[in-house]
Formats: sequence, C-alpha cells, structure tokens
Amino acid sequence: MFKYRLARKEFAVAIWFLAPSFIGFALFYLIPFGQSIFTSFGDRLGGTGVTLTHYKELFVSASFQKAAANTFWFTLISVPLLVALSLGAALLLNQRVFIRQWLRAAYVMPLVVPVASIVMVWQILFDWNGVGNAWLNSLGAGRIDWMKSEWAGLIIVLIYIWKNIGYNIVLFLAGLQNIPGQYYEIADLEGASASRKLFGITFVYLTPTTFLVVLMSVLGSFKVFREVYLVAGAYPHDRIYMLQHYMNNMFLSLDIQKLSAAAVLMAVCIFALIVGLFRIERKFRSFME
Repeated sequence: MFKYRLARKEFAVAIWFLAPSFIGFALFYLIPFGQSIFTSFGDRLGGTGVTLTHYKELFVSASFQKAAANTFWFTLISVPLLVALSLGAALLLNQRVFIRQWLRAAYVMPLVVPVASIVMVWQILFDWNGVGNAWLNSLGAGRIDWMKSEWAGLIIVLIYIWKNIGYNIVLFLAGLQNIPGQYYEIADLEGASASRKLFGITFVYLTPTTFLVVLMSVLGSFKVFREVYLVAGAYPHDRIYMLQHYMNNMFLSLDIQKLSAAAVLMAVCIFALIVGLFRIERKFRSFME
C-alpha cells in the first residue's frame, strides 16, 4: 500500500513538472497541426463538408511536384553523405591524432554559430563578387552565378553538411567510447584484422547510435529551408526550391487550404520515414542478436 501511494505521489509530481512543456507543445504545435488537418479537408468556401480537392490540386501542381522532388533528392543525397563523413571523422578523432583537439573544436564550431552568420560566410564565398569567383577570375575562368545555376544544389548540400556534421560527430564519438575495450583486446588475441574489428565490433555496437544519427539527419534535412531562404530568397533556383518554399509562398498568397494540405503531406512523409527507420533498426538488432 505504501509503495502504491509513493508511486502515485511520484506520478503526480512528474505530471506537474511535465505540464508546462506539454501545454506549450499543445498550444504551439499540436493544436495548430490539428487545425491544419481540419483545414486541408475543408471546403474552400467555408462549408462543413469534407473534400480532397486541395490534395488533388497539390498533386497536379507543377510547383509542388518540383518542390517535393527537390526535397526528396536533397534528403536522399545529403543524409548518406553526412552520415558517412561524420562517421569517418569520428573514427579519426577517436584515435590518437596529433591535431585531434583542434579538429574537435573545428567540427563543433558550426553548432554554436547562428544560422545567419553561417549563411553570410557562404554568401561571401559564392556571391557574384565573392571569393570563389575572384579565385576563378584569377585563373582566367569566367565568373559563375553559383546560386542561380545548377551548382546551387551542391552548395546547399555543402552548407547542410558543414552545419550538422559536428553534432553527428559528437554522437558517434559518444557511441565509440561506450564500446567496451575488452572486445578489441579479445579480437587482438585471436588475430583479427583491422577490417574485421571494424565491421565485426565497431559497426555492430554503433547500430543504435547510427540509427539516431540517421534519424536526426533526416529530420534536419527537412529544415534546410532557413539556409536556402537566407542565401537565395523566397524564389530560388529550381534546383533548390523546397517544400518549405512552396508552403511559404502559399502562406504569402493566403492560400491556407493548399498550405495546410502540403504541411499534412510533409508530416505524413516524415512519419512514414521514421516508422520505416524504426522497423529497419528493430529487424537489424534482432538479426544481430
């Protein structure tokens, strides 16, 4: 009986501590998203009927198709590159490297720099009168309007990787340092090669960390709108016109129904990706066990 009362008391205290965060989450995220779902199925004329007209208009819209395709390809290209580079850097920093401390500071630095400052640096590099074009001009090559050419997609991928690689390296380093050292000692006694230890020990025990890094990287790829908007504005080159650009433009034109439908579709896609990642991670873990 005493344990039951103690559990109830602890549960009540936990509710009180969680209440402010839950209220804020409900007011600024949960309720607005529920309203968006309702609006996306609502009648444009303000009726009470349920219609799929807004979703049909989205799928036949050329601008939405372009934004969805760009977002899909950006995630498909940038996330594997980010995960691979951050894992390689973490493996390097986990060794006894001469400049290890300097490299750690260099990778973590983008985490504490505001996004606006980061974008300003990249503008200086790739502006028409920037450092990149000055270097090309000194070599006798013509100037390139980077953000209004096919190179714009590559630049956004580089910005995304540079901004997020430090966080992923920290996660991978934490995962590497949690691997028991005796596993490597036993592998050395058995004469295991470096590649065998890498694939048989390191990658296996990094599975939960890798899953977390991939999940955070996928979610971060859908938030690259800030960097693109600050670099190229509301109407960038076709290669970097993302879903958030489409929704931002629908908001400016007060087309709330299409905005809500696009937001709901984006949320459904993110949820499906997360569920798929969880299933893959669960199957892989059960296979390894």
